[in-house]
Amino acid sequence: MNTPDQQTAQEQAARKRIKDSHALDSDASRLANFYRGWARSYEMDVDRDGYCGPMIVAELAGAVQTAYLARQRTAIAILDAGCGTGLVGVELERLGFRLIDGIDLSEEMVEQARQTRAYRHVRGDVDLNGPLSDYASASYDITVCCGVFTLGHVRPDGLRELARVTRPNGFIIASTRKSYAEATSFEGEVRRLQDAGVLVLAQRLNDGRYVAEEDAHYWVFQVLKKASAPEEQGP
Repeated sequence: MNTPDQQTAQEQAARKRIKDSHALDSDASRLANFYRGWARSYEMDVDRDGYCGPMIVAELAGAVQTAYLARQRTAIAILDAGCGTGLVGVELERLGFRLIDGIDLSEEMVEQARQTRAYRHVRGDVDLNGPLSDYASASYDITVCCGVFTLGHVRPDGLRELARVTRPNGFIIASTRKSYAEATSFEGEVRRLQDAGVLVLAQRLNDGRYVAEEDAHYWVFQVLKKASAPEEQGP
């Protein structure tokens, strides 16, 4: 059993690793290398930091299904974008969802997610800062992303591709750490996508619980028909 001093040291080390992950400039190779070394201790670290984002995102998915989608949860196709070790997938499965696919940049994190058996398919080496070329438009009823829109990880313009792979009248549920929302153009990207008829903001929960030292905003977007249509080409 650890002494209080050892527990404090472990908590400080965990928070340092989390902080270090925010300084990777959305660079795919740096992110992949960092998570390669972090995969096995990731869940222990974020648990020490009071990470409750996955539970909140999953609960929002459940509320959206109940309120808007007529089919049973077992028939709702969900994409867990940036699934990591599978924390959101486990929560979704607990709520009765069964058709859950996960994607993540880190092969090592994905292997941890695969072992949860919460997912139908899980795939690594998927960069959410680029086009999801292996995923057809309008493939999923709900797309969830927790811990994705975080400093050093996925840029705000990644939201467009998530909208593309989500079916018309489907939903995207995302968390943004407050520091990310304040430091990036995420809200500007949301406005651009709304103006373009790609999505509408159905709900926003400000300053919700996320980790011990920082809150997050939680977003629920409804995807419109234009999201899955090919972009118009210039002359």
